[in-house]
Amino acid sequence: MPHQSSPQQPTASIYLAGGCFWCTEAIFRRVRGVQHVRSGYANGTDIATPPTYAAVCTGTTGYAEAVEVVYAPQELALVDLLAIFFATHDPTTLNRQGNDVGTQYRSGIYTTTAEQLAVAQDYVAQLNQDRSFPAPVVTEVAPLTAFYPAEEEHHDYFAQHPQAGYCAWVIAPKVAKFTSQFAHCMR
Repeated sequence: MPHQSSPQQPTASIYLAGGCFWCTEAIFRRVRGVQHVRSGYANGTDIATPPTYAAVCTGTTGYAEAVEVVYAPQELALVDLLAIFFATHDPTTLNRQGNDVGTQYRSGIYTTTAEQLAVAQDYVAQLNQDRSFPAPVVTEVAPLTAFYPAEEEHHDYFAQHPQAGYCAWVIAPKVAKFTSQFAHCMR
């Protein structure tokens, strides 16, 4: 259950696209300092019209499957949040995560403040400078232009369907990787 913030604990929101939103949501629901996670669609071409899952899956809407992450910066620094994000998906494949192919599966960070934008851009630049991955990081970093929540059946999908094939074969290993590498960040 997400924590409720008190008036003394301001929150911030950032939007992360790590391929499938079910995967990204399953990870960030487990992170200490994250108060709310919601699957949806970010930064499409027609920001005035709410997209649907079926439309986004065509790859023609420009929307990425993404999650809204509401977090308490005094509990979870943005750089720590980004470290988790980059460790739990492949940021080096353009418009692809594993067998999921198309712009809707791109790696993206969509920011809500100029400070977030600068931190994310610097973080990606540092990853590339350090050659942290075997190929260059191609994660899109941009201000958020639009976010629409996904249909209800996509929220908390992994928790509701842990035995489903995609959940067992794709999401569970990502959750296990998070658990082993970031135990100190777990709720």
